[in-house]
Amino acid sequence: MQKKKIRIPDVVARGTLSLLDAIQAFFRKSSRSEPLHRRHRCLDARVIALLVALTGLSSSAFAGSIPTPQGWNLEWSDDFSGPAGSPPSSDNWRIDLGHSYPNGPANWGTSEIESYTADSSNLRLDGQGHLMIVPLRDANGQWTSGRIESIRDNFIAPDSGALRIEARVQIPDVIGEKALGYWPAFWALGSNYRVDGAWPHAGEFDIMESVNGLDNVWGILHCGVDPGGPCGEPFGIGSHLPCPHEACTASFHTYTFEWDRSITPERLRWFVDGQMINQVGENQLPASTWRELTDQRGYFLIFDLAIGGGFSFAMSGRSTPTPGTEPGHAMLVDYVAVWTRPGNGQKKPAAKDMSANASTPVSVKDKR
Repeated sequence: MQKKKIRIPDVVARGTLSLLDAIQAFFRKSSRSEPLHRRHRCLDARVIALLVALTGLSSSAFAGSIPTPQGWNLEWSDDFSGPAGSPPSSDNWRIDLGHSYPNGPANWGTSEIESYTADSSNLRLDGQGHLMIVPLRDANGQWTSGRIESIRDNFIAPDSGALRIEARVQIPDVIGEKALGYWPAFWALGSNYRVDGAWPHAGEFDIMESVNGLDNVWGILHCGVDPGGPCGEPFGIGSHLPCPHEACTASFHTYTFEWDRSITPERLRWFVDGQMINQVGENQLPASTWRELTDQRGYFLIFDLAIGGGFSFAMSGRSTPTPGTEPGHAMLVDYVAVWTRPGNGQKKPAAKDMSANASTPVSVKDKR
C-alpha cells in the first residue's frame, strides 16, 4: 500500500501553539505502562481524532491512502503530494489550455464557456495531498478554470483480464442557484483521439460527471458516430445515482470504472462508493464498435471543471452560468489510480446478475 503523510489543514496550522500544547497534554495522559508497540500503532489514529475534536473538521478533510484492492496490480497512480500552490506533476499530467485543442472543436465541443489556464489560481496542489481545480470569474464576467489529462494513454484491460480506474473526489460544495453551470468530471478518452481527433469513434468512459450542484453522479459510455450510432450520441449510454451516505457535494466519494475481459460477454461497469451506477455489455453493441473501443493503444485520464455547456443547459432548462452562479468552489482530487488484473487466457460466462441493460440516454454532451 502506498501511504500518504497525514497533513494538518491550514485552519489547524494557524493555531499551532495551542494545538501542540494540547497534543502534549493528550499524550501525557496516556498510560506509560501501555506497551510501546501498541502506543506506536495507535499514534496516527490518536492524532487524527484529536485534531478532529479540536477543529471540528471531518476526517474526510485529511488526505487518504491509495488503497490496494485484493487481486489487483497497481499500474499507475498519483496522490497529489507536493507543496501548496505547485502544479500537478509534469511527469504524470499535461495541462490543457484555452477553449479547445489545437484544431479541435470550439469550446471543447460542449458549449462550455470557461477558458482553461495553468495559473495556480485555477489549478494547484493544496499542500495537503489534494489537487484543486477552482473556477473563477473576473470583473468582465469571463470564467477560467482547470483541466489536466494524463501523459500516459495506454491504460487498457489485458486479454482475459481486467482494468480498474478509480479516483477519490470532492465535487464542488455548492448547490442551488449558486451552482448553476458547474460541471465537474473525471473521465477517460481513447488514445486514438490523440491521433485523429475523431469523437466519439475513439471511445469515452465518463467515470464521474455531476452538474449544477445536483446530488447525482453519472456514468456514461460514448462510442460510434455522432449523431446517433450505437451509443445514441450525443447522449451516450448512461445512468445516474445519488451519492451514498452523504450528498455528492458534501464530502469525498470514490468513483470507479471497471472493464472486465475475464468474462464473456465482456462488461464495462461504473461505481460510486462501491454502488453500481451503470453497466454496458459487449453484446449490447455491434462487434465492430466494441473492437473500436477495445482494440486500440488504450485510454488517458482527464479531470476538469467546466462552466456552462450542453449538459448543464439540459439539466437546468436554461442558459448557464447565470449572474447568480458563485465562483471559487473547488473540485478536490485526493488520489487517482489504475490497476490491472492479469488474465489466464480463458474467459468464463458472465453471471446472470451481471447482464447489462442499456440505459435511456441522460445527458446532452460530447465532451472532448
